[in-house]
Amino acid sequence: MEMLGTSAFAISGALAAMRQRLDVFGVLVITFATAVGGGTIRDVIIGNTPVAWLKDQQTISVIFVSYLLTLIFRRYLRHFSKTLAVFDAVGLGFATIVGLQRGIEANLGPAICVTLGMVSGCFGGVVRDVLLNEIPLVFRKDIYASASMLGGILYFLFAGWDMFAPLAATLSIFFVVGLRLIVLRYKWEFPGMKTPDE
Repeated sequence: MEMLGTSAFAISGALAAMRQRLDVFGVLVITFATAVGGGTIRDVIIGNTPVAWLKDQQTISVIFVSYLLTLIFRRYLRHFSKTLAVFDAVGLGFATIVGLQRGIEANLGPAICVTLGMVSGCFGGVVRDVLLNEIPLVFRKDIYASASMLGGILYFLFAGWDMFAPLAATLSIFFVVGLRLIVLRYKWEFPGMKTPDE
């Protein structure tokens, strides 16, 4: 599950970097930062150091393979914005549940676990957007972090019904991914905030 989320975020990072016309090294940096950014922050917060990707060569291999495949097939990815959105939604779903489960393994409370899921799912994208000089998606009107939060809450609801843990995780992932895609399809968003004199 963690490798699937890592690969999805890596591809979304590579697509975002190519959309900004970065060179091959720049694309690799953004790919890597997007893939491990959220997980790194999560691990530092809970004191799981060295962070996960430093202890697992498979993670680096998955990121590099995802990077190469995205470069090779970039000509076939005609609609970058739509493709980026799909991979970003998949990455959000997987990373949310992985982060939440890391909190459970650390014997943390449900609210903290849900928060860790949001950090894990959202902050790779924050790092990506900051490096690309964009306002991070999670801070805009888009329904992004809230989708992650709802998915985490749903996981605990399923667990409270004594549902088989992998099934609860799978249903929660489908919920997050599905909600993100529906939000994008129908352009749902929160109202933007402005100062009183505007």
